[in-house]
Amino acid sequence: MQKWIITLGLTVAVAACTREAGYEIDAGTFGNATLNNIQVQNGELTYAQILGRRFAADVPSQVNFAFNSSQLDASAQRVLLQQADWIKQFPEARFRVYGHTDAVGSTSYNKSLGMRRAQAVVAFLERQGISRSRLEAVVSFGKTQPLIATPNRDRRNRRTVTEVSGFVDRNPQLLDGKYAEVIYREYVESATWKSTIEQVTATEGADAGQ
Repeated sequence: MQKWIITLGLTVAVAACTREAGYEIDAGTFGNATLNNIQVQNGELTYAQILGRRFAADVPSQVNFAFNSSQLDASAQRVLLQQADWIKQFPEARFRVYGHTDAVGSTSYNKSLGMRRAQAVVAFLERQGISRSRLEAVVSFGKTQPLIATPNRDRRNRRTVTEVSGFVDRNPQLLDGKYAEVIYREYVESATWKSTIEQVTATEGADAGQ
């Protein structure tokens, strides 16, 4: 009996050893760093594009607006607080905000409205402590790139989209050969962001009670 127990134990141990190290925590992204490095070297991908993908995966990249408005409501502010917190983790990166509208109104008016929306987002992010030199709001697509193809009002088309546009020139924290380290830096959730979110939520609740 004792011999049988020892044999069974060895069998279980061998079976456990056949599992690949790290299999329990692999979320399907193992090897991405190597693949991305190869694509960068081949000219198929830039480090800014890789960081941009991470930004879009980690936080909502767009906010929406009321009709004919560039005002940021409480929902938009909550999203932008998340964006600001993420942006602060990567001081080497620059960002561009694109403004969009729905199809109602003239092309020239909507282009201007889209720009005002982009500028409103940049101003909000700047108030969160992000340098204006890292934020750009010079492109407005107006009503030319709708998410939903409709001539009518549609909130989903009234939006801004924040994207990574590149890296800050001559950033003292970014040395040659350090781009990969920046791209794969671990995201640290900020306690300041949490407290600010709570303030906005509390304010929204107070407004609703009035």
